[in-house]
Amino acid sequence: MKFQKRSFSNMKTELQTKYDFKSVEEGRYDFWLKEGFFESGKDLNKTPFTVVIPPPNVTGKLHLGHAWDTAIQDIIIRRKRMQGFDALYLPGMDHAGIATQARIDDRLKSQGISRYDLGREKYLVKAWEWKEEYSLHIRAQWKALGLSLDYTKERFTLDEKLNEAVNKVFITLYNKGWIYRGYRIINWDCQAKTALSNIEVEYEETQGNLYHFTYPFVDMDGGLTIATTRPETMFADQALMVHPEDERYKKYIGKLVYIPGTNTKIPVIEDDYVDKAFGTGVVKVTPAHDPNDYEVAKRHNLEMPLCMNEDGTMNELALKYVGQDRFECRKNVVKDLQALNLCPKVEPYTHQVGYSERTGVMVEPRLSLQWFVDMKGLTEQTLKMNQVNFVPERFKNTFENWLNNIQDWTISRQLWWGHRIPAWFKGDEVKVQVESPGVDWTQDEDVLDTWFSSALWPFSTLGWPNEDDPNFKRYYPTDVLVTGYDIIFFWVARMMFQGLEFTKKDPFKTVLLHGLIRDEQGRKMSKSLNNGVDPMDVIDKYGVDALRFFIVSNAAPGQDTRYDITKIESSWNFINKLWNITRFVSLNIKDKSLVIDEDRLNVFDKWILTRLSETITEADKYYERFEFNEASRVLTNFIWEEFANWYLEISKVSLQDPKIEQNTQAVLIYVLKDILKLLHPFLPFVTDKLYMDIFNENSVMIAQWPVVKYKFNQIDLVKEIQDVIVKVRNLRNEYQVAPSKPIDVTLEIKSMEMIEEVKLYENYLTKFLNTKALAYETSVDSSDMIFIAGTHINIYIEKSDMIDLEQEKASLLKQKDTLEKELERSKGLLSNVNFTSKAPQAKIDIEQRKYDDYKKQYDDVVEMLKKYV
Repeated sequence: MKFQKRSFSNMKTELQTKYDFKSVEEGRYDFWLKEGFFESGKDLNKTPFTVVIPPPNVTGKLHLGHAWDTAIQDIIIRRKRMQGFDALYLPGMDHAGIATQARIDDRLKSQGISRYDLGREKYLVKAWEWKEEYSLHIRAQWKALGLSLDYTKERFTLDEKLNEAVNKVFITLYNKGWIYRGYRIINWDCQAKTALSNIEVEYEETQGNLYHFTYPFVDMDGGLTIATTRPETMFADQALMVHPEDERYKKYIGKLVYIPGTNTKIPVIEDDYVDKAFGTGVVKVTPAHDPNDYEVAKRHNLEMPLCMNEDGTMNELALKYVGQDRFECRKNVVKDLQALNLCPKVEPYTHQVGYSERTGVMVEPRLSLQWFVDMKGLTEQTLKMNQVNFVPERFKNTFENWLNNIQDWTISRQLWWGHRIPAWFKGDEVKVQVESPGVDWTQDEDVLDTWFSSALWPFSTLGWPNEDDPNFKRYYPTDVLVTGYDIIFFWVARMMFQGLEFTKKDPFKTVLLHGLIRDEQGRKMSKSLNNGVDPMDVIDKYGVDALRFFIVSNAAPGQDTRYDITKIESSWNFINKLWNITRFVSLNIKDKSLVIDEDRLNVFDKWILTRLSETITEADKYYERFEFNEASRVLTNFIWEEFANWYLEISKVSLQDPKIEQNTQAVLIYVLKDILKLLHPFLPFVTDKLYMDIFNENSVMIAQWPVVKYKFNQIDLVKEIQDVIVKVRNLRNEYQVAPSKPIDVTLEIKSMEMIEEVKLYENYLTKFLNTKALAYETSVDSSDMIFIAGTHINIYIEKSDMIDLEQEKASLLKQKDTLEKELERSKGLLSNVNFTSKAPQAKIDIEQRKYDDYKKQYDDVVEMLKKYV
């Protein structure tokens, strides 16, 4: 695609002296959108590559976890686009039934009305208004994060076409016998007044109490004492239970007792479910409020009444406590029973308590008529057929272990906002279909669990159930799913078993799992701790490129990371360094169309071009492994340490030589272009700004990804020259000799051939060593000189320029000590069987060469020290 660069009003031909992220980012995203750079499907000859965004809830702001998640996705998709793929990054949002309805209800409450005042249809109008309002917020945040999303294919989980997919799945599974309706103990959210699935319950260690209640015998004195953490449920008790072999209580089996403080009689029954050693050995049986008691009740044909309303208040069974909140009732019951001497003990008790993942309230086990998915067939199929590649691989075991122990999935929710269940009732008749069967049929009031529709996201968004849809045929299955490891069970597993069941394919080839962002103390970010960080605040202060670079470069796949403001500042500093590098190149290049003449490359040019090729290879390796922390490390090291600290400094000398000035400029252009391309997935805004302004070309995001072109073998000399420069600089620092003071330097090089090679670059050595005189010898009389050992080049410096004899001796002893440690380390590694038997031969060879180099330098230093004996 061609376009006029001037159409982007923020572009300038000269870079500002300082990096200003606000001016860099301003207008650029809109420019990308206008040019259609994010749109897929323009060239059907390209290989498709698909990433679907995990749809954020339309409940408010995105958090740092979203920023991390989407930054990874955008890095993957931007690189694939540059590699020539037809890259689709599909955006969308989730209706988030419970969470969104709770927020809408709160808004209505602040206006003095409830959803019941409005009725279902008018309430849903309000809900869609909410969706439109918060969709704008989310798109604004996607824009701020620089996500290259194809908005022409944006989806919402309640879209008409997605609703068709949901109904198709429900009806198909029902007809197959894998969806059923029945009574079971489920997790109940008293605030949202809806059922929850098991994985929507978060268990926390909670400090509570163990209450000891005495149930008086009906026809004799005394009673049996039980211990419970939930006294308020006693009004629904149907029995007390003891173990049949517990000698303490055999005589009471069949007796009747009163529920404490009431005239309600219940029997004492026997069941080997009871643990004789736990508590008093007597337990109460409350079938409608406890899953284990529910199973007992089925065995003993006990009734299953509820003593609580859906909102957690007590019903008529609670007698004088009717209408009280469950926790208020608990307090009052305990107080009253203590007055009756029927509560002999209350003791502190720490235990695991379930809380709603959606509203945060304590979950109430409750007998309820709900819709369920029978998971046996789906899980067996998934375990047998799936070929998904998990990164990191260890999460595959986590996934499979969960599937092997999965329970049936509660999919009905007592809400209005969501996919209404396509089931119809007339008396005892039930029909499952989309349209009404006729007169007097009433549709189920409940909606489906949000995750039921989210489970279809990778294929429903692409047109399924119409398998002839061009998007479905081209982009499904998707390539990579990126998400946090904390929702493997919520979402990943469900997409996998629904994908295999309905498309006969895995919904994605790879699932890449990242960790959680914790605060600086390592704590999980939460509202209760008030330790969350708004990514928009970070962007306002440091820019989105700095946030993206920090967030993806500080953790390996599957590992948590900590929010660290100093690391964000370091990311900003790196971008500022990139800005200054580009500005230097820009100011020193006259013709940006120059092409490298290989015949005129000097050894420094060959070195930087070879290192660029090696960096491309290494970065590509880590990009493909999704190890973006390692890719960023490789790129940062090359750009800062090698290109900026070495080659740019060297180029300052080269650019003064008319013979090589143009070729040096060509190398600068070539390397900088590839650097900006390599960094673009991480830093989309600044790289695009620099690329377009400096090179006057189309956007870097549609440029070709770098490939290896140059690789030269004669670059060892550069390492030798660098070694000489570094060692002389270090010596100056050690003895506090100013860099501005010229010194006499002699280089001892055993080979005349190598001396001639080094002499070719004498002007560079003279510049960086700041020499009065620079000499070359095959052998040096060192009596009046300071000696620094090197691998192939030994360095001698006139003592009068540097230090006295004692300082020289101390310097040699310091070198000797350092070399002894390196020799010991290297020798230990080479004698380690685990290393020599498992490491690649190339790595062993490198370590052997290091040892040989250290040994040679050590021998030279020891020889020099003999003069001080």
